[in-house]
Amino acid sequence: MVWVILLVFALTGFTVMYLKKFVKPYLGEEWWVDMVYYILILPFYNLLLLFYGFIFGQFKYFWAFEQRFFKRMFGKGK
Repeated sequence: MVWVILLVFALTGFTVMYLKKFVKPYLGEEWWVDMVYYILILPFYNLLLLFYGFIFGQFKYFWAFEQRFFKRMFGKGK
């Protein structure tokens, strides 16, 4: 199970970085463009994480992971 979870994280990260080379040329070369990209890619990354988790049969784990992540990020509940 652990290797599947690590595989899902790896595939998600690889996919986001792969897509960056197609999106980045349209945005420009300034340093702040990278910051904006990483902020805006966060929701897409989370959706990809759930998608790959579903594909590999670990949706329940990643759904709980996302819930904990957003509770920590936005401070809602404990």
